[in-house]
Amino acid sequence: MTKIALQFLGAARHVTGTKHLLEIGDTRVLLDCGLVQGPRHIADAQNRKLPIAGRDVDALVLSHAHIDHCGALPRLVKDGYDGTIWCTDATKDMLRMMLMDSAHIQSQDARQLRKRGHDFEPLYNSDDVERTLRLVRSVPYYQPFDVTPQLRVEFLDAGHILGAAIVVMDVDVGTKKRRIVFTGDHGRKNLPILRDPDRIPECDALITESTYGDRIHEQAVDMMAELARIIAEELHDGGRVVVPAFAVGRTQSVVLFLGQLMRDGHLPKLPIYVDSPMSREATRIMGKHPELFDAETQALLKSGHNPLFFDGVTYVADVEESKALNEVRTGVIISASGMCESGRVLHHLSQTVGRREDCVLMVGYQAHGTLGRRLLDGATSVNIYGEPHPVHCKVRSMQGFSAHADWRELMAATRHLAGRCKQVFVVHGEDDPAEAYAGRLRNAGFASVAVPSKFDRIEIA
Repeated sequence: MTKIALQFLGAARHVTGTKHLLEIGDTRVLLDCGLVQGPRHIADAQNRKLPIAGRDVDALVLSHAHIDHCGALPRLVKDGYDGTIWCTDATKDMLRMMLMDSAHIQSQDARQLRKRGHDFEPLYNSDDVERTLRLVRSVPYYQPFDVTPQLRVEFLDAGHILGAAIVVMDVDVGTKKRRIVFTGDHGRKNLPILRDPDRIPECDALITESTYGDRIHEQAVDMMAELARIIAEELHDGGRVVVPAFAVGRTQSVVLFLGQLMRDGHLPKLPIYVDSPMSREATRIMGKHPELFDAETQALLKSGHNPLFFDGVTYVADVEESKALNEVRTGVIISASGMCESGRVLHHLSQTVGRREDCVLMVGYQAHGTLGRRLLDGATSVNIYGEPHPVHCKVRSMQGFSAHADWRELMAATRHLAGRCKQVFVVHGEDDPAEAYAGRLRNAGFASVAVPSKFDRIEIA
């Protein structure tokens, strides 16, 4: 009988570099192909030598367009992959922006490193991205499609970022039929802009994320109050707030919340600068897909108020305008990247971390080894652009902005599967949260729960 197996090639006991290989006999289907993020000497080695050769992959299914899920696609194509890349319509729209930005950042990094005498080649360039984009084929939510003769897939809404999907896979090999569900990055209910995640269907095997498998997020009402308090405190101190935020999803949520606080009179009118060309482009792409917005956002748009473009918000375009923000002493600067590993936010941090009156506000997960995590952990000095900078600013965190479900939300989304689901694989979480969530799943009645390590291969019963 044809064997069905999963091999975990990335984001196993880790939160970046997602790659899971579904084997159906001799056919290999890769679920996501993300970049590993973290210290350059570790991340670059793993991203340069992928755990599977492109020519050995028959098909690829992409859950969403965050760089830790899609960022290694051009490297895989450069390494010989020439099959189809399946994703949702909105993910396809996001993909060009994300991958071109990644290629641009690598090119910039290479130039900087060469100036310092290091021999460094980018993982891929814009030509590799173009070759990758030609392989992409999009399918709407809720429309099943055949990836191989033995694998049918359907995308459900994950509620994480625009276009993010829960991937439902029906494998049919003779008398053996199995349904495998991959949550991708599972979103949250009642977050601004996007619809709530769809219900996960009954399945035989579940691959679930666990980023916050040991945490509980703040509720939206508490988040609004906390954000207002932090901003008001900085206005009182005469400082500014720098918010490192992912260009897709997090940036738009922060802008919407700030606009609502000002409209409701909880904050005075203050300047908001979104300093990321990619954030502006992501916001434009989101505007093309209002059908994916929640009822509240659609109602705002119908009333004539755009929650992402309003008086007081400036989307910074060019580098000179970005540099001019050095003179801004009050207000909010939102800039990518979310983990402070690249992009314009590094420039703003270099101008901010040494000021006692300023604040760096983290609104997303900070992986081990990243600059964002070092700041969050209380480092008294950090290197930015290779130069040491003493840290005197306030560093605050609001994890409630996260588009990842916390453990309670994950349990609510999966508990109903315990009766039928024979195998659960807990991924996309560091050791402690992954093991904590696995323990909760076992307590909820799931018979077999594994926290795989990288390269583990497990057969589907």
